[in-house]
This record gives sequence, C-alpha cells and structure tokens, in this order.
Amino acid sequence: MTENFADRIKVPAVLWLGLENVGISVSALLRQAQLPLGVFTNPGAITTCQYFAIWQGIFDISGDASIGLKLIAALPTGKLPPSLLAAYHARDFRDALLRIARYKRLCIPEQLHLEEEDNQCFIELSWLYAEQAEPAPLVDASLATLMEIVRRGTGVALNASLVELRHTPMDVSLHEAWFGCRVRVGAQHNRLHLHRSDLDRPFVSYNAELLAMLAPALDQQLVEHQHQHSFSDTVCWLLGRQLSAGRPDIPAVSREMGVSERTLQRRLSEEGTSFNSLLSTVRRTRAHKLLADPELDLTEVALLLGYEDQSSFFRAFKLWENQTPSAWRSLQLNNA
Repeated sequence: MTENFADRIKVPAVLWLGLENVGISVSALLRQAQLPLGVFTNPGAITTCQYFAIWQGIFDISGDASIGLKLIAALPTGKLPPSLLAAYHARDFRDALLRIARYKRLCIPEQLHLEEEDNQCFIELSWLYAEQAEPAPLVDASLATLMEIVRRGTGVALNASLVELRHTPMDVSLHEAWFGCRVRVGAQHNRLHLHRSDLDRPFVSYNAELLAMLAPALDQQLVEHQHQHSFSDTVCWLLGRQLSAGRPDIPAVSREMGVSERTLQRRLSEEGTSFNSLLSTVRRTRAHKLLADPELDLTEVALLLGYEDQSSFFRAFKLWENQTPSAWRSLQLNNA
C-alpha cells in the first residue's frame, strides 16, 4: 500500500521538556538551528530537514556525544505522546513495537522495520524524506526510546545484543554502558539487535482499558492523516503563501520544504502533477477570489498573483476561462 504521509513533523512537547531537564535552552537551540522561536511558542509542522537541524543543534550546543541517550532517560513517562503511551501500556514488547510502528508516523515520517531470525531480531528505522544522514543524537534517541519503553514496561533492565551505528569513529563506552552490549560504529545501518525471546516479555504496565480508549482514537487520526496532506497539498499551500511576495519559483519552494529541487520535481511527478501545473491551479483559484472584490483593479490582481505585468495575467486567465478577467468579473457580479 502506498502511504500518503507528507513531510511534516509535529515536534512532541515532551522533547522541549526533556531539553529543559538536561539544561539546554530552547531559545538558544532554535537560534543554533536557525529556526524561528515560533517553532516552540506556536507549535506547528516542520520538515524533516528542519527537524534534523534541531537535533544537530542539540549536539552542537551540548558537545556531548551521549546527549541523545540522556534526553530519552530524562523524559517522564506520563508526558509521552499518545503514540508512545500506547506502546508503554501494551501487552508485551512485540505488541509495543507494533504500536510504535503504526502510530509514530502521526508525528514523524519515519518507518520501523522489525526482522526476526532464529533467536535474534533487529530493528531498523528509516526516514521517508531524509536527504542527508540523520544527526547522531537523533539516531541514539530513536534507538534508546525503544529500549526505554521495554525497560519501563517490563520493569526489567534489559540489554540489547548489539547496536550498529553509522556514526563516525568515537568513544562508545557510554553507549555500551547504556545499551548493555557491544556498539559498532561505522556500520552500514543504524540497527538495534535484540534477543528474540525479549519480544515476548509481558509488560507490567499493561492497561487494557486505557488501550481500548487510545487505540480507536489513534486509528482514526491515522486514517485522517493519511488522506489529509499530500506532497502536492503542501506545495500548493506554500505557493499560495508566496504569491503576493512575487512570482514563486522552484528554488524558493524547495528551500521552504527542506528538499532539493530535483526531489521536489520527482515527488510531484510521482503524484501525477508538476510545479507549473500546481502554480497555475493556485493562481486560478486565487484569481477568482481577488476578482470577486470590485475594489481591486486588474493591475493589482495581476501583482497579487505574482505576475510581472497585466498582459501576462490576461493571457493566462483567457486560457483558464476562455474570456478576459474583466468579462469574467462582470458576469460574476451580475449573477451575484
């Protein structure tokens, strides 16, 4: 099944709380990541590229190679987002992993892959829209979250069997102490290896009544999320926002979305459209709204649609409606 998850990330509030607990100023972090303070004060959706910038900033400010592990350890269970809370109250570790894999994409466009073989298994996480390697603290935090869930859920200080990291060579002693196993850096994958028998460990935190309330709500959110935001929808939203500031172009939109121009064009092609087609659609819709205001003259309308001159707007509009903007306006006003 092709999943329709847009490159939009809702930063969980518990991350900001965790940063405070380890002594990192949120305002200083956002300055380091070159992101507006509104990311914190008015929580909305950011891109994978911007999310990576936050995690890179966490490392740059702390200078601590184990900051990702410390952040996860500092998160209070009661403040976990619903997707992780459902995992914490799962029946066992396998059930918890399946819930994480299903629901985490409500906040983050990341996939969890679990593979079992003989008495071992491994978990690998992959980002759907990443164009660069994940920052090391984010990789650590993602894998540490899985271990922290099973440790808190079972009440047992379980260890992994092996951790593979694509990190550059570093002192892994703190990582080995945290995961309780050998940590291999410079690997081809970021993977958490586990003893397969641990997947069947029951959770002392299992709460069937709470899951009966959480799961249907999360499933409904998942259905809505899958159909709510396509890549094309996001591009259209950005085009509409940029129109009055001038003629939107591919470089401007790709920068805003945190993807390369090539990726932007490829993703639109996969959805059966193109940048120029979306721009034309957005302009046409906006033109109808602007022309409905008799106080705006046609030159103003052309400028608000990002056209350099009125004649360019007239040519485009005639292709859309087979009549001039003034004729269309008169007809609409007469029918009102």
